[in-house]
Amino acid sequence: MNLTVNGVDTAIGSGPLTSLLDVLREELGITSPKAGCEQGGCGACTVLVDGEPRRSCLTPVASVDGAAIRTVEGLGTPENLSPIQQAFTHHYAAQCGFCTSGMMMAAQAYIDGGGSDDPKAIQEALGGHVCRCTGYVKIIDAVAAAARGDSFDLTVTAAGAAMTNLGGVA
Repeated sequence: MNLTVNGVDTAIGSGPLTSLLDVLREELGITSPKAGCEQGGCGACTVLVDGEPRRSCLTPVASVDGAAIRTVEGLGTPENLSPIQQAFTHHYAAQCGFCTSGMMMAAQAYIDGGGSDDPKAIQEALGGHVCRCTGYVKIIDAVAAAARGDSFDLTVTAAGAAMTNLGGVA
């Protein structure tokens, strides 16, 4: 079997019923998709398969033979973050980070599909993705900002800007 993972053609040695999650993590060393519930309910394992968000824990690798797989590692680099990565960073849309890669991939698919900054549409696009830390507000703000095409100076964080607007008072 063959996959194109983050733009790199890759021959897969795992068996056909091995989950895409296990192939990515164990065979290819790509660690952004997380093994959360491993039942498709939490979304932490979400990757893009031919541009569509899929739960990699439920996806047998044989079903994606020849497909293009994209993970967070394929969005941007530490030196050149993608817009969704910049927005998540700027808006503090991650705390523990466990759900972040799945959220980012679902958000990327939403934006690539022409998604707007409408909070209700973003909530629908991220439905089924569980975050136990942020309360979702910052995640929705980040996705809305990326959908609008906002740009960020990551040397000035959202909290840093708020401090400046308050005259440095915490």
